[in-house]
Amino acid sequence: MKTILNIILLLVGFVLLIKGADYFVEGSSSVAKRLKVPSIIIGLTIVAMGTSLPETAVSVTASIANNNALAISNVVGSNIFNMMFVIGVCSILATIGVKRETIIRDIPLSLVCATLLLIFGYLAFGDRSHMILGRFDGIIFLIIFAVYVLMMVFQAMRARNNQEVVQLETMENEELMIMSYPKSLLCIVGGAAAIAFGGDMVVDSASAIAAAFGLSQNLIGLTIVAMGTSLPELVTSIVAARKNEVDMALGNVIGSNIFNILFVLGIAAAISPVAFIMENVIDIVILIAMSIMVLLFAWSRQKINRIEGAIMLLSYAGYMVYICMR
Repeated sequence: MKTILNIILLLVGFVLLIKGADYFVEGSSSVAKRLKVPSIIIGLTIVAMGTSLPETAVSVTASIANNNALAISNVVGSNIFNMMFVIGVCSILATIGVKRETIIRDIPLSLVCATLLLIFGYLAFGDRSHMILGRFDGIIFLIIFAVYVLMMVFQAMRARNNQEVVQLETMENEELMIMSYPKSLLCIVGGAAAIAFGGDMVVDSASAIAAAFGLSQNLIGLTIVAMGTSLPELVTSIVAARKNEVDMALGNVIGSNIFNILFVLGIAAAISPVAFIMENVIDIVILIAMSIMVLLFAWSRQKINRIEGAIMLLSYAGYMVYICMR
């Protein structure tokens, strides 16, 4: 009976995620057009933060409960899922054109964030038996995040002043109806709430089902929890890609990865030092390698095509096999 209830909650969570993501993209796109802000900026900030609400809730709760393995594995697993699976699926649905700013600033920044996480955790006190992401490390992450957000805001203001308007289209390639500010805000807030609740329901019910099979917290964090908390990014990016908002699809993923490390782990570590295990280090190295792969794909022709998307999906499948076997 309890398992049946968890399955029902899982399905309800999926519905909330899908509808919440749809409204979130509609509201954000409408605001972007009204304010004459490029969709890539909205994707890198508001949408990325909104779809990262589940990661924030899970990692902060895990940190408070001293369930540190779940806090780290959730973020790292989510970022790998975003990089390989979400971008891979979106590029198969529609070739993703990558802007110069994304190649020289956003993807490298996500790579730097992953590298800093590895350095802070692995080199802590030079003692492999006591690897830790401390409060000071968390504060550094939060400061970098604040600078990043300010940079995005200034760029958005500059784009608005320069009248850089992007063409927003629906799936039928018709101009998107611009909603009023109150309606847009309602869609954004309501969509974010649905995403947060839906993500929590999916994670809680899926974790309960997985725990019944005696899986470790680290494995659950890298698989069920990571995929569950990344479903908003997946759904939002797919919806954006289907509506030809490829800038928002890519910006959402890259922005979410930056947000996950700088803000989510920054808050978690500032609340309570987060312990590392050697498996976390290996997974972060894999995340760095996969980030470099995405950067190279984007750099080659300033786009990510279907073949490269298929390579990403195969790489993620190989990673799943590896973590299940180790």
